[in-house]
Amino acid sequence: MSNTLEIIDLHVSVEDKEILKGINLVVKEGEVHAIMGPNGNGKSTLLQTIMGHPKYTITRGSILFNGEDVLTMSVDERARKGIFLAMQYPQEISGVTNSDFLRAAINSRREENISLFKFIKQIEANIKKLKMKDDLAHRFVNDGFSGGEKKRNEILQMMMLEPSIAMLDEIDSGLDVDAIKLVSDAINELIGKNPMGLLVVSHYERFFTLIKPTHSHVIVDGKIVVEGDNELVMKIDTDGYDWLYKELDITPVKEDKPLVYSLGTCANNKRNYNA
Repeated sequence: MSNTLEIIDLHVSVEDKEILKGINLVVKEGEVHAIMGPNGNGKSTLLQTIMGHPKYTITRGSILFNGEDVLTMSVDERARKGIFLAMQYPQEISGVTNSDFLRAAINSRREENISLFKFIKQIEANIKKLKMKDDLAHRFVNDGFSGGEKKRNEILQMMMLEPSIAMLDEIDSGLDVDAIKLVSDAINELIGKNPMGLLVVSHYERFFTLIKPTHSHVIVDGKIVVEGDNELVMKIDTDGYDWLYKELDITPVKEDKPLVYSLGTCANNKRNYNA
């Protein structure tokens, strides 16, 4: 049975303000879903809710992974099941090395711990693919990293963990052209050997050109208003969203960027983000 993430009539609020207003979406392994739309309309909210961000209140709907109720799971349970989120603003975890962090995460998903030899071989190979510094394994997680290093470190985590469903929240922002090519090559290679389902939020057509979405969805005012394939990505890159507003008689929503909190150990660090 293929791994499947199913989102049914999902309504989500933040501090009594409704952000998502009935999202329906099915993501299967081997599929790449582009999530597009203007800032402030719910794209990142969708990904954060799937991962279990504590700031979001689900008022209606359900999320299922292989038929299991995701909403009853803690964040770490979702991760152990194979759901992964590469965050728009990766957090620093001082005192924890990348190698310790990744090995513990990998072992949490295995019946038998990964051997030290196999782990070192894999992490060194993936660090080389992403052209990251040789000492990365021994550095604290994202501590002192540049913005681009943090984004590539998120991809390193995905490569090591090999999730069933991966979500990338503007992972390409802040990366130069060469780094975007490295990241997209790594994603494509991982999909080739591990047919995971992928949800990708990005504003850049170039990134979608490199990873080639099989499905595309546009979210406006908390709803998916149009769906398609890679041709929809190309049309929006060329024509923007004005044609869509006119065709569907939609008034675009402009919202302030809310303050949110990161997941896990860094829950007290505030970050602004584009929903």
